[in-house]
Amino acid sequence: MCNAAIVKTSLLLHNCLSVHTRYSTMNNTFDWTLIRSFLAALEHGSLLGAAKALRSSQPTLGRHIAELESQLGTTLFERTGRGLLPTAMALRLADSARAMEAGAMQLARQAAGAQSKLAGSVRISASQPVACVLLPPLLAQMRVALPEITVELVVSNAVSNLLKREADIALRMVQPDQGSVIARRVGQVTISAYAHRDYLRRRGIPKQPADLLQHDLLSGDKDDTLERGAAAMGLPLPSERIVLRTDDLIAYNSALRAGLGVGFISDYIGRTDNCLVPLLPMLQIPPLPLWLVVHREIRSNQRIKAVYDFLGSHLPKVL
Repeated sequence: MCNAAIVKTSLLLHNCLSVHTRYSTMNNTFDWTLIRSFLAALEHGSLLGAAKALRSSQPTLGRHIAELESQLGTTLFERTGRGLLPTAMALRLADSARAMEAGAMQLARQAAGAQSKLAGSVRISASQPVACVLLPPLLAQMRVALPEITVELVVSNAVSNLLKREADIALRMVQPDQGSVIARRVGQVTISAYAHRDYLRRRGIPKQPADLLQHDLLSGDKDDTLERGAAAMGLPLPSERIVLRTDDLIAYNSALRAGLGVGFISDYIGRTDNCLVPLLPMLQIPPLPLWLVVHREIRSNQRIKAVYDFLGSHLPKVL
């Protein structure tokens, strides 16, 4: 092979250092896997050894070597009964191939570093009360701890579908049953009866659950939890006692703070307003578990993992 051909072959190998999987140079299309196979065969001295090292098969390695020889227009290995014997040209081109390998490894490390950098957006789904009351102080703390991460907050009382990537992380009151998600119980949400001080001055403080029959009450619209709970205690509620029905939890909390009547809210919400007075401590209202959920496949994403771990460690402290 003449010196010009050697120079051309070396240039082809050097030019393969590119950010693409396939490389087009001097009318030849190079595939990085061909170079990997060439180096493995050179190092191990046989197709079998090279195939084991690359977790491939002998026929595949054989095709790779044959294709590379065809593209370069030279023989790289002599096939002998003891394996592969590199030709002088193969040894001469080895340094260029190893330089390409080093470049590819550096490219992979840079890509891994970019993926592991704690920067970018994370999409979090939560209900209205959690998103509007519980999360904002935590997100402010997280902004200090993880300053290059931005949050996309999906505010909805519906359960976002992590499988369809509607969110990266979700806060839910029910434990998911999909096997492809990771759920961590971070605490429980306790619920109590509350009323504004102004309302209690006007109407008095209920001492027993039966006293609620004499008070104005706030209830859900399609959610009849209040009526069912009262009936279970033997206290069926007259319809005239319910002065507001709404399933919008922000509107519900606003009406409670305005002094419209007695309502039932999470204690983490009640604690945010000194004018709201907790009532009837003897009521046994079952707490709701709070689950922090992430899709299993994206648990290894470093920025999502960082947010998931931050919320997991801080949420229990504010419930």
